[in-house]
Amino acid sequence: MIRKLIIRQLLIGVLLLGSVSFTFGQSKWSIVSSDLVFTNPPFKNCHASTIVETKTGQLLLACFGGTQEGKNDVAIWQGHIGIDGKVQPKEIANGGINDSLRYPSWNPVLFKKSDGEIILFYKVGPNPREWFGMYKISNDNGATWSDSVHLPKGILGPIKNKAVQLQDGTILCPSSVEMPNGHWKVFIEKTDQHLNNWESIPVDTGSKFDVIQPSILFYGNKKLQILCRSKQGAVIRAKSNDNGRSWSLLSKTALLNPNSGTDAVTLKDGKQLIVYNPDMPGKNWWNGRATLRVAISTDGEKWEDILELEHGTKEEFSYPAIIQSTDGLIHITYTYDRKNIKHVVVRNNN
Repeated sequence: MIRKLIIRQLLIGVLLLGSVSFTFGQSKWSIVSSDLVFTNPPFKNCHASTIVETKTGQLLLACFGGTQEGKNDVAIWQGHIGIDGKVQPKEIANGGINDSLRYPSWNPVLFKKSDGEIILFYKVGPNPREWFGMYKISNDNGATWSDSVHLPKGILGPIKNKAVQLQDGTILCPSSVEMPNGHWKVFIEKTDQHLNNWESIPVDTGSKFDVIQPSILFYGNKKLQILCRSKQGAVIRAKSNDNGRSWSLLSKTALLNPNSGTDAVTLKDGKQLIVYNPDMPGKNWWNGRATLRVAISTDGEKWEDILELEHGTKEEFSYPAIIQSTDGLIHITYTYDRKNIKHVVVRNNN
């Protein structure tokens, strides 16, 4: 299935490269294809996409959709990306509490365990300060899902970006909280592969930085790094030398951040990719989200822009998710002006 999709994407990519990709310097990276995934979606507004490759090689995508972010009709929708690049969305979770109370749903995160089982993490609640964590399980690559399960009190699951699994089976969920006083802080939620035992690991709790939505990168020898969204105009980082059991103080990277979500991934060759909005914060939270780029690093210290995915004016191209599939291609999804989700396939031509 995925091979047929890639052949189609390669053909379309020849036509699209001139209009949708912008290479920096001598970058060998290029866009294979770029598709809006929904045709006449059953929702007016969508955001916060997530993507995973199933054990059969299919690409499964999810997002939240409804009339508008924060409205009670917002639910979690998902579907497989077809050969034509399109997704037929199906509602798989919502915030219904009882017959008279329904909250909005937020920020789905798809995660495939090493045994192929897929977890859908998501949040339910009136707002990000009061939401709580939920999950569902699929053992058939997203065709069907279990009933919703509440995460333990105080555990939210991965807030926006994918969880990761260590060689011993331990799962690390990059999480964060938006406190009532306006301060943001990140932490790592650690659990076993059966999601039975949970531990919350703090990250620089006394920091002046307001940070949320971390992503986790690997550097070998138990060395990890998180990259976080912030209110301070830059992507913020912290490091661990013990597989996430403890973390350094938070510090700025050279990557700009207009208070907008990012996502990052460690590639099979050990290099790191991040998708981000290269701008400073504006007057409103949605300012600075019209340009979206991909940058690469070998050490997590120096980053180089390699592709520009969008270069708009007042549109919103935001909240990316990024994975590398088994064939080596890079898959990126992101919010396309709140009206759709775009799926971009990227390759290294070296």
